[in-house]
Amino acid sequence: MMIEALIAVTLISAVAVMLAPDEIAGKLAFGLSLLPVAGSLWMFAQFDAVGNALFESGSLAFETTAKWITVGPYTLNWHVGVDGISMPLVVLSTVLTSLAIMSAWTPIKERQSQFYGLMLFMEASLLGVFTSLDFFVWFVFWEFVLVPMYFLIGVWGGPRRKYAAIKFFVYTNVASLVMFIGFMALVFALPVQTMDLPAIAEALRAGEFQTTYGLGAETLKVVAFFAMFLGFAVKVPTVPLHTWLPDAHVEAPTPASVMLAGVLLKMGTYALLRFNFTMLPGVASDYAVFIAALAVVSVIYGAMLALAQQDLKRIVAYSSVSSMGYVILGLVAYNTYGLGGATFQMVAHGLISGLMFMCVGVIYNTAHTRMVGDLSGIADRMPVTAAVFVAAAFGYMGLPLMAGFAGELFIFLGGFQATFAYAQLFTALAMFGIVIVAGYLLFAMQRVLFGPFRADTDYDIVPASAHDTVPIVVLVLLVILLGTVPDLFYGMIQDAVNPMVESMPSAIAAPFGGEFL
Repeated sequence: MMIEALIAVTLISAVAVMLAPDEIAGKLAFGLSLLPVAGSLWMFAQFDAVGNALFESGSLAFETTAKWITVGPYTLNWHVGVDGISMPLVVLSTVLTSLAIMSAWTPIKERQSQFYGLMLFMEASLLGVFTSLDFFVWFVFWEFVLVPMYFLIGVWGGPRRKYAAIKFFVYTNVASLVMFIGFMALVFALPVQTMDLPAIAEALRAGEFQTTYGLGAETLKVVAFFAMFLGFAVKVPTVPLHTWLPDAHVEAPTPASVMLAGVLLKMGTYALLRFNFTMLPGVASDYAVFIAALAVVSVIYGAMLALAQQDLKRIVAYSSVSSMGYVILGLVAYNTYGLGGATFQMVAHGLISGLMFMCVGVIYNTAHTRMVGDLSGIADRMPVTAAVFVAAAFGYMGLPLMAGFAGELFIFLGGFQATFAYAQLFTALAMFGIVIVAGYLLFAMQRVLFGPFRADTDYDIVPASAHDTVPIVVLVLLVILLGTVPDLFYGMIQDAVNPMVESMPSAIAAPFGGEFL
């Protein structure tokens, strides 16, 4: 019952914070958010699952199954548990939420109890997304995540917050509807009377398809695959479905941007891995060239857009579009390094992107501007923030011994070993994206941090307060820790993706059993 306790404690904490006076809401929210951090770290220390949650050969950690309700012929169960794919994302969600809450102490001055309560409610929903193994339960949590983020942008955001919030909600909600239709079409074509994801995955692998809606099995698989792919691609987001993301990031308060880039985007890639690439690997293989091309376009186009921006938040926002392209490339490679690297990169990017947004937020808290042209030479005035910003930027560029390097290395190894047409060419093009990333990040750092001091602002540039610097220092240490000891997560990730690789005879497994060398 550990997962239930984790979600319940977070929900109760959200209600308690919402009822608390504004004067103590921030400190109370941070204190209570440490409870799920402690719980997730305990789960990580006790983790003993084997294999993949959607394979009969796999076992789950902290699994609970209980009959819930019956809808027609279908039984809906409360089914939760974690494997090596979901466990790292649970830890990421709890740790990043606590740090985001602390980073909000300076910028959030109004309706504080509501703000922090929504942050905790979002955390509880994210935990549900990463642990649910019944589709209906999973979908409820999936939709619940949208609600707090909508209000966080729409109430505490910038001048165009209403536009950004509505655009975010419309894009992601329509995408969820398309995804829901695609998945339910699969379910109706299978002789199953449950929404249990492992049972549905096993029925799909067994080929237990019935002709439905006048469509044959193969046609229905393709239609369902792309309906789900479209729904999840909006959440990732991939080009050309990315336009909601920069608007949401620019208008959102910085702590909400941290959660949006650090965890919410991972919902899309996690769902692609669980649904499209685990349940319908054959379709993914058939359309691998198209998916890989989409991934490379996202990498290059996102990086080029970032290169053209002057707002630091927009630069980091478009960087996320580029980085998520690497995750898609790893998934479509469909081998040990590709799938493992894609999952590892979800965690690595969550930490690094959250760190980048926090650094931008700390600068904005003091200078009240994010425009590259309005700032120069602030490293002398904010040395700790500048040092962490530089470390975060190099982490984004894939500096060795940082988490981003390990994730990208695994993905590139998987890409070069992939068997679909032009895999090596696509991988080489994606690697070129790192050069563009280095270009715009080095340009931004040189303009903002170094050179003669200048700030076109009426505010004094002073060192950040302790509660602003502690979260970014902790995050950069975590990025370094995961980069120097990647097997903290990669071992359990590899154990969970190996059954997927073994189920595809055409996939090439990594040499040496996929061990990190």
